[in-house]
Amino acid sequence: MDSDDWLDFKRDEFKKWMEDERRRTGLSRAVSAYTLAKESALSRLPELEETRREVRKIKELSIVRMEELVKITMDSVRDVNGEVYLAKDAEEAKEIISDLTGSGKLIVKSKSLTSDEIGLNEALEEMGNSVYETDLGEFIIQLRKEKPTHMINPSVHVPREEVAKTFSELLGREVRPEIPELVGVARGYLREKFCNADVGITGANVISAKTGTIFIVENEGNARFVSNAPPKHICLTGIEKIVPTLSDGFKLLQVLPPYATGVFMSAYVSMITGPSKTADIEKTIVYGAHGPKELHLVLLDNGRRRMAEDKIFREALYCIRCGGCMYECPVYRILGGSFGNNYFGGIGLIWSAFTAGEAQVAAAVDACTKCGRCKEVCPLEIDTPRMVERLKEKLVKKGFVQPKHAEIMKSILEKGNPFGEDERNNYSV
Repeated sequence: MDSDDWLDFKRDEFKKWMEDERRRTGLSRAVSAYTLAKESALSRLPELEETRREVRKIKELSIVRMEELVKITMDSVRDVNGEVYLAKDAEEAKEIISDLTGSGKLIVKSKSLTSDEIGLNEALEEMGNSVYETDLGEFIIQLRKEKPTHMINPSVHVPREEVAKTFSELLGREVRPEIPELVGVARGYLREKFCNADVGITGANVISAKTGTIFIVENEGNARFVSNAPPKHICLTGIEKIVPTLSDGFKLLQVLPPYATGVFMSAYVSMITGPSKTADIEKTIVYGAHGPKELHLVLLDNGRRRMAEDKIFREALYCIRCGGCMYECPVYRILGGSFGNNYFGGIGLIWSAFTAGEAQVAAAVDACTKCGRCKEVCPLEIDTPRMVERLKEKLVKKGFVQPKHAEIMKSILEKGNPFGEDERNNYSV
């Protein structure tokens, strides 16, 4: 993107969101439902206060030890007959995964912010593959050819009436805007895709370095199909997801569900350590029993190491992607998915700046009020306002200044006041 286009790029997107009553209706309904569910869950989990502080310490230590943990993870995955790769950027990750999938394949995916980050679907489709998102929210967004707008609930802005229209077009018959019926439509349509898929692609919520174990947390059950039904499972995840041990991973999983969806614990927690195997005949291990014969773990840098090197921005790597801060953010409630890039909200500004480029978020940074609500509700108490302030400082030094702001600064420097008046001493104190 040319530096001159950075402001217009976001201005139009902001305007569309603010004028779209449909999107704001869907988002408003979701905010209300989430708030009630989270408050109910947290009121019954007083012990979570201590656990979330422990998770903060685990993440701090893990980021300090990032390089060491990456090496341990790679060795551990190979020890359990998995394949592992370290991609320095988005292009290398897409190249690795494209080589693993080939062309002309049926690919099913579970929700993965990291795959959105690198534009994986588009790359696979360009090779002639058929790619199906299987998370309900992602499936809705894919059918509508829209972008996700939330870390946990990608279709949070789409009201049920619009979902019914989308599914009616898909099936060629009328589908009523009743939520249970809409869920049933997706389940019926995707079941055949699971059974016939050549490749399954997932993300990961956390990785245990010591054992090479992939943790996947979900409520729908689709990720279990994706990681278990096809003969080849590819897991794409950022290197910040690695923690030292299984015990560390379990602690994180206690904190994530209440803050992400307002439940005590997610319906499904999958722990995957290597490909499917059996040793039931003469204690001889054979890989590829009822699950995948191949497991490929792709670890992604793509700006994460640069983030870790900065003592302020490093804190963004502690994020467990619960998305709770976004529901509380007054700006996100108005601007929705336009407040960020592939990652959203205040924390998303930092992530997008490092993974997609600072020009992508330069205009959105000015929208952040730095009110601090995100820090107040964050289970790890991540100081997002401080990081946004630091990002703004960097952007200004690189020339990303709104014209009116530049005009005011010039007036203050040259005339001693922000109003463009000639006399410097018009105001007595």
